[in-house]
Amino acid sequence: MNPLAVYVHIPFCTVKCGYCDFNAYAGLDGLKRSYRDALLAEIAGRRNDLSRHTVTSIAFGGGTPGEQPAEDLIAVIDAIRDCTGIASDAEISIEVNPGTTVEPYLRALQSAGVNRVSIGAQSFDAQELQFLDRIHSVQAIGATVLSARRANIESVNIDLIFGLPGQTPRQWEANLEHALGLGVDHVSAYALTVEEGTRLGHRVSAGEVEMPSEDILADLYGIATATLEQAGFHQYEISNWAATGHQSRHNRTYWEYGEYLGLGAGAHGFFEEERYENIAHPRQYITAALAGPPGVIAEAYHPDRATAVIDFLALRLRLLEGFPLAEFKRRFGLDIDTVFGEPLGRALDAGLLNYHDRRLALSQSGHLLHGEVVAQCLAYLRSHPGVLDGAAAAAR
Repeated sequence: MNPLAVYVHIPFCTVKCGYCDFNAYAGLDGLKRSYRDALLAEIAGRRNDLSRHTVTSIAFGGGTPGEQPAEDLIAVIDAIRDCTGIASDAEISIEVNPGTTVEPYLRALQSAGVNRVSIGAQSFDAQELQFLDRIHSVQAIGATVLSARRANIESVNIDLIFGLPGQTPRQWEANLEHALGLGVDHVSAYALTVEEGTRLGHRVSAGEVEMPSEDILADLYGIATATLEQAGFHQYEISNWAATGHQSRHNRTYWEYGEYLGLGAGAHGFFEEERYENIAHPRQYITAALAGPPGVIAEAYHPDRATAVIDFLALRLRLLEGFPLAEFKRRFGLDIDTVFGEPLGRALDAGLLNYHDRRLALSQSGHLLHGEVVAQCLAYLRSHPGVLDGAAAAAR
């Protein structure tokens, strides 16, 4: 059977951080039990879809999945297993926050198959944590790593954020060193982004907060690359570094343009060439899921060819290995040189891309300009609307 990843969204948080624009809600703890029932109903409605695939990964994200009762998450895993086979080596992961997750909780999940924990540390600096509205202490991060180890979790990731206003290179390096000192297996490092509608976005617009320049971000990113690779971590994606054998298999499914089901409020999915998004608000999602058909999908569409090729580029170029040109031809029946020869040629000339053995990948200097490379390809398609038809004709 074909492989399939499953993402399960848990939208509840104790506090919604000022920089966060995820589908997350504080103050709705009273909905947790009915939310579990809604997830089980959605899974039951997906039984036929699940039964045609082997699940290779399950990821609980949020929100803060680690604040949902363990028995609820175990019930979700069991419901998926009841619908289809879960691969014996499947990655089952959960995002947790420091200070809210204890060893017995993780041990219960581990007994149900959870083998990866991603800890939302974000920083080891108390002032940075305060700026980010994180409510955990620095000490709680280490305690959570220790709890995961004692619970026999196979792989432990730490999420970090760089590019905070006023953050110095030494502060960022200290964060990385602290994470490495805890003996984690994987580090995800993301630049702080200003999203419209967030508290941080309002503060930046009002002139209360000044974000760092692109040059500063590039310097901090370079520190991450050097520090983590010196410690034996392999960078396999723009923002992700792993010890040997600890790459995120679930996230690789996204970046490899693979299929995945998204379950839960606001979850996105890509299944049988259809992209969809579920109803966002937990209350409305619960009502729809428990009512049965037509179900919880708020929007669904089959991407047109132009959207699909841009999605492919945007995702595959995030992986440092890039992709073979033959894969583009196999998926779309098109020669990438014919479609994107001009914008990709400019990116190659600018040193943002590497081309070797018929593979295309971002260069080191291109990592932080990934969005610009993809945007140039999108702009080219829009200004040359017939290029895809011409490439298809040439390929025949």
